[in-house]
Amino acid sequence: MTLQVTDLDTATPDGIAARFLRALRASWQSTSATRVVSLALFAALIAWVLLVFRDYGISNDEPVQHTYGQLLWSWYRSGFTDDGAFHYINLYLYGGLFDLIAAGLDHHVPLDTFELRHLLSASFGVAGIFGAWNLARLLAGEKAGIVAALLLALTGMYGGAMFTHTKDVPFAAAMVWSLYFITVIARRMPEQPSWRTVIGLGVAVGCAMGLRVGGVFNGLYLALTLLAGTALLGEWRMFLRLVLRLLPAGLIAFAIMAVTWPWSVLPPTNLLTAMGTFSNFAFDLTTRINGQELPIDQVPATYMAEYLLIKLPEITLTGVLAALVLAIAGLIGGKELWRRRLVAHLPLTLALLVPIVFALIDRPPLYNGIRHFLFVIPVATVVAAIGLTALWRWSMRRSVVLGLGFATVAGGLFTLNAVNFAELHPYEYVGYNQLVGGLKGASGRFEGDYWSDSLREAAMDLRYGVEHGPRLPAKPYEVAVCAEPLQVSTYLGPHFKVTDAWDDADFLITATNIGCDNLVPGMTYRTISRQGVPLAMVVDLRAKHENQDTIEPLPWDDDDNPDTPAVSFNGPGSMKVAQKGPTQKP
Repeated sequence: MTLQVTDLDTATPDGIAARFLRALRASWQSTSATRVVSLALFAALIAWVLLVFRDYGISNDEPVQHTYGQLLWSWYRSGFTDDGAFHYINLYLYGGLFDLIAAGLDHHVPLDTFELRHLLSASFGVAGIFGAWNLARLLAGEKAGIVAALLLALTGMYGGAMFTHTKDVPFAAAMVWSLYFITVIARRMPEQPSWRTVIGLGVAVGCAMGLRVGGVFNGLYLALTLLAGTALLGEWRMFLRLVLRLLPAGLIAFAIMAVTWPWSVLPPTNLLTAMGTFSNFAFDLTTRINGQELPIDQVPATYMAEYLLIKLPEITLTGVLAALVLAIAGLIGGKELWRRRLVAHLPLTLALLVPIVFALIDRPPLYNGIRHFLFVIPVATVVAAIGLTALWRWSMRRSVVLGLGFATVAGGLFTLNAVNFAELHPYEYVGYNQLVGGLKGASGRFEGDYWSDSLREAAMDLRYGVEHGPRLPAKPYEVAVCAEPLQVSTYLGPHFKVTDAWDDADFLITATNIGCDNLVPGMTYRTISRQGVPLAMVVDLRAKHENQDTIEPLPWDDDDNPDTPAVSFNGPGSMKVAQKGPTQKP
């Protein structure tokens, strides 16, 4: 596969078309214009993050994650005596890098705790997009980097998840930077890497290990790359030299891991314990795949691969396929530099295939769709960017019409994904591609809003409706919550209080992904939906407190989307008028 920038050497017709193509060629070949586009892209991305980070709800893991960060700080402040973090739920099995930073900044930044966490997580996400841009630029030029950054930013499971997936997205960002430095080493073989590269690799791998034990994948990618590079290039003496050169990177990574995840080194065998635990852990939880509700330790071996296939945008899948075809064609062509190109692209190939093969062979318990393997998405996006730019160059060399036709199709697929991304805001991560019919086709068959992010909007709509109603309640309404109470109480205001006594509750707030929306008889007060699919609902239970045998219906759902059903599922819930008992006949 040719990955170098190629001149648009196609013969051009006269007239307006000729001038257009000359301008297109000049823009394509202009390094400064390309850099301006890159800078503009990242400026827009940062502006978007600052504009929307307050739109996202609290995920159901965030309260305990933040507590974990506070406990880690307590361990340090106590002189290493308060070891509560080492016994807190199962979070000691995770690195605390993100939570340490969030908890450390909490009292020094004028933001709500969870708004701070979302802004910080999105910052990691932007760093990951920059890493993908850098990796694609390294392998295929800056234009491929721009494509990779655009695709990744508008991929729901990354660009939308980077505000609330505060374990997964920072880990993915650290992994893509680790991959970048490994690729730099591979491209320079048999030369030794610069000290800047060695230090960068140590910091990136250390940050990954300081977030999740899955950072050990980097060691595998590096080892296989060094061995394969030594064999393909025939430079056997360089292997030991490279290993000795990279030892400081290992020490830096170990130091960062020890500071941000102290449990892992007290004693060091704890790291092996964590690795074994995540390959075999199981608890009472189910997940949904292809319409089946399965215990997490009984999911099919293809669980991760299936979710990756239906979560990636259509344009990304097209690019991955193009990269695969062109790579095979390049190898078959037997060009002189194929060995060096193979070594240079080997880390990227390993980072895409090894996690998929690992999930197929090891079959670890999985849930929440692609979340635990979210770090594969930037890798797949870089592969797609390389494939798309290479295919465009190939098509332009053969025919202007063919090249522009390909660009039109690719632009259409990209626009389709961008529109889908915008329509789902701020729940972009729940989106699916058209292989399963989008979000509508996936509803009820695959995982939905598993973080219950939509509860924020449900709570705020309930608050708005009551505060702008004909009169305020004489006493606070009691609200039952089928989720973590903090996910709702944070947004309700003074006229509500969360209760555990559902029988006495005036309202129920639940995400439809949980299944509580059919447990309590009541009327639908509000449905939070996207693309006609309900994500959360507020059930009005006030009628059951009235002294009537049969209660008149309360106001129906005021969702302005005509495609959204008034309730999410058929059942004993919202479709029926609440009753105290059997209807009395006159």
